[in-house]
Amino acid sequence: MAARINPSILSADFANMERDLQRISGADYVHVDVMDNHFVPNLTFGPQMVERVQATSPIPLDVHLMIEDPDRWAPQYAELGAFSVTFHAEAATAPVTLARRLRGLGARAGVALSPKTDVGAYLELLPEFDQVLIMTVEPGFGGQRFLPHVMPKLTQLRAAAERLGVDVWLQVDGGVTEETIAIAADAGADTFVAGSSVFGAEDAGAAITALRDAASAHLHGH
Repeated sequence: MAARINPSILSADFANMERDLQRISGADYVHVDVMDNHFVPNLTFGPQMVERVQATSPIPLDVHLMIEDPDRWAPQYAELGAFSVTFHAEAATAPVTLARRLRGLGARAGVALSPKTDVGAYLELLPEFDQVLIMTVEPGFGGQRFLPHVMPKLTQLRAAAERLGVDVWLQVDGGVTEETIAIAADAGADTFVAGSSVFGAEDAGAAITALRDAASAHLHGH
């Protein structure tokens, strides 16, 4: 299986979003970071912008909600037609209930863990989620350096997924480059969010292929 590459439009040109979405048409999914200036100290866009991206994107949407009260707000992103909706464990009051609701609306349900969040409580809950996102930077801003000390979380999750026989995607987000993507793939990740390393490249399509190749060489036969 080839690694999945999901470029983050946080690094796109917001005034030329439709053009930049075409630049990444060779990627697997488009990663859409929704930030509310409460859960994280940054504000990006909400449902209207996501609906517009959904209407113009050549590839499905992987929505990452860095917002407070996702129990209330996350379902509307599934209703907009997002392929996958990921909310933060730290912000949800009832993560399993919310994940079941998202699945019921036809989206894949993802849970995101910030660097300081322990993965232990989620190992036995893996059947409830389609994706676990391990943040390899503090959530809120693009362009940060990759934090290698969170890699053991991926190893734990991969082992738990195999033990439970669950097909869960393990995603990493933050500071992903050709060098760091190999480290994350080695640790058990199979789905990768890349921002500036794709949109900052002259040829975004070539950058996506290079990242996919770098990661696929290290995947654990998934």
